[in-house]
Amino acid sequence: MLAIELIADAIPPVHTSDPIQKVIDRMVEFRVRHLPIVNEEQFLGLVAENDLLGVTDYQTPIGALALSLVNPYVLDDQHIYDVIRLFYERQLTVVPVLDVKKNYLGLISINAMNQYFAQLTAVDQPGGIIVLEINNKNNSLAHMAQIVESDNAQILSSYVMSYPDSTRMEVTLKVNKQDISAIIATFLRYEYDVKATFNHTGDNDNSKDRYDSLMNYLNL
Repeated sequence: MLAIELIADAIPPVHTSDPIQKVIDRMVEFRVRHLPIVNEEQFLGLVAENDLLGVTDYQTPIGALALSLVNPYVLDDQHIYDVIRLFYERQLTVVPVLDVKKNYLGLISINAMNQYFAQLTAVDQPGGIIVLEINNKNNSLAHMAQIVESDNAQILSSYVMSYPDSTRMEVTLKVNKQDISAIIATFLRYEYDVKATFNHTGDNDNSKDRYDSLMNYLNL
């Protein structure tokens, strides 16, 4: 996915002539701590909530203040991972999107980013979650998918977290099946280290009991 696809038109930028009160009101309305300052189509930088601390005259135009403007942005054709990196490194609540001529196109809000992650990780889909710990050299998603598909299930999403100064990593799989006991048994048979499992089942579903019984049997 490209940055242009996540632009949120609901949050308009502010202009150098806007009073500080308007900037504060807009931050409160959209629950963000940053807003882009734009004149015509020119992106001037981000004003942060901290830049407005200590101001006494809220009718002063934002352009009259000596702001410590930061200038982070992404181009419209950059990958979404570049957007994520800016959110993380700069602790931003919005990321401006510019075209190749550096004209302002819009912004990506932290809420839009959260919605994207929800879709990316299939959190709205019913199913089970399996957390594995493996060696880097054994990181074969094809083999993991084969194990999951052997029980007539599919991987809806997966992601990897590496451990610092270690050859091991954590792999999280979201599958489209709530009863994952048979899948877990197969992972154990192939000597995978199953760190944790989570079943999204109803209160009357006894799959967790069946899983616990299976684990007790395998530990005999």
